[in-house]
Amino acid sequence: MRQLAMIFACSLTLAGCALFQAEGPRSGVTGPAETEAAPEAVPVVASTVLGTTRAASPEALDKTTAEQKAAALSAPATGGERDLGRVVVALGSPAEQGFWLSAPLVKAKAQGRIVTAAGKSLAVELRPGTGGALLSLAAFQALGLSLTELPQVTVYGP
Repeated sequence: MRQLAMIFACSLTLAGCALFQAEGPRSGVTGPAETEAAPEAVPVVASTVLGTTRAASPEALDKTTAEQKAAALSAPATGGERDLGRVVVALGSPAEQGFWLSAPLVKAKAQGRIVTAAGKSLAVELRPGTGGALLSLAAFQALGLSLTELPQVTVYGP
């Protein structure tokens, strides 16, 4: 029985090899009788050479003022806020200005506060999100966090 199955598998494999022979057109295959001329290629124009563009520094992308950072850092804890949980945050879009946190544990847009493991506190706008939590560039810089790290913060909100 095992030998019969092996013979059957080998015959199917050999039959499949006939599909890849390049001896000419196979019967049953339809298509144009003559080969068509290939269209002319469009020249590729590069606007810049790779690696020569200048990247903007994080400081240049962050439009918040020193006064705004100081006010957000010195914002006291408000009465009635509750601990929403802890999240690991990644850097959010630098194009979105201000102090904000987007996280799935936030159900509605509101004002809140985050606290780092080092104890630094920052007032932020809490935004509902999906997936991983994102923190604004301004918030990363105000808290003195490295842009490449993934810090854990405690979120407080209404």
